[in-house]
Amino acid sequence: MEILRVENLRKTYGKGENIVHALDGVSFSVEKGEFVAIIGPSGSGKSTLIHILGGVDMPTSGKVYADGIDVYAQNQEQLAIFRRRQVGLIYQFYNLIPVLTVEENITLPVLMDSRKVNKERLDDLLKTLNLEERKFHLPNQLSGGQQQRVSIGRALMNAPSIVLADEPTGNLDSKNSQYIMDLLQLSNKKYNQTLIIITHDENIALQADRIIGIEDGKISRDTRNKGRNEVS
Repeated sequence: MEILRVENLRKTYGKGENIVHALDGVSFSVEKGEFVAIIGPSGSGKSTLIHILGGVDMPTSGKVYADGIDVYAQNQEQLAIFRRRQVGLIYQFYNLIPVLTVEENITLPVLMDSRKVNKERLDDLLKTLNLEERKFHLPNQLSGGQQQRVSIGRALMNAPSIVLADEPTGNLDSKNSQYIMDLLQLSNKKYNQTLIIITHDENIALQADRIIGIEDGKISRDTRNKGRNEVS
């Protein structure tokens, strides 16, 4: 079942001779529960694409449909609800609130949505992320890998249907990188969440169901992995 569809997506910056086409007619669809890796050189438009998919950055033209809803046809209030409830964003640089504990950082999206924290889900996430003994720690008391786990917990707390990760292992060593990927794949399978990840790491890309390549704002390849270990 299709959960996400992008139609002729364009994003430009500047005008006249200084115009930059960050995205130039990108179209694709993603099935529910699919794990997609987006790869490409720096400046190719990957991050712009993920931010538009997440409702963070407005496209210049084109359409983004999530669960059949035209994302950018919604008003600002509806768009904010979409970002809070349907999408989980994970960034390379964690973006944790330094004065909040691990537990408070994870539950922040729920509280901002004026909803009651699902204690069972919170406890399950803390256990899965191996953060039970760190839930009252502040971010500066955690390692880089632990901070990234907190950011994953925050992204998953609202049980989003789509998880978007922008270079989530970019600041981590190989051991922590694989641990983070194992966690993301666990959420992909355990909660049937659609996972779209930007990465420069070919080994990570090869773990996905599918690889989409972006170059100069356009799709350069769209291939499926055979058994998640061999590119077709």
